[in-house]
Amino acid sequence: MTSTELFFGDIPTVKAEYRYQPDKWSMKEVFGHVIDVEWVFSYRALRFARGDQTSLPGIEQDDLVAGANFDSRDLTSLCEEFKHLRSANILLFDSFDEKIMDRVGSASGFQFSVRSILYIIAGHLNHHVGILRERYL
Repeated sequence: MTSTELFFGDIPTVKAEYRYQPDKWSMKEVFGHVIDVEWVFSYRALRFARGDQTSLPGIEQDDLVAGANFDSRDLTSLCEEFKHLRSANILLFDSFDEKIMDRVGSASGFQFSVRSILYIIAGHLNHHVGILRERYL
């Protein structure tokens, strides 16, 4: 089990839907957001790695969370999704050589290398775990 799975797996059920302010996401929604963003960025990495030069659109994170049912899911379900997504992404990124990692594509009006997406995914997770520790627990 990864430290992320342990972190989210240890959140008490009574805290999972906690919001530190009424207009903020619950802990489940934050975790769901992290998962959604990893889905989106891994898709971008795949497209760029394969040489697709189509400019990809951005996402509206609040709309994605509002359109999801994260609070109706249990943390075990979210942890399972994260575990399988992360496992698949590790295999995906491990399959890329240095030349592929340096390929660049466009999304949300910005240029990204495949390598940068790997760091964005990791940094995004760390950012939100830090917020959860600071403001939710």
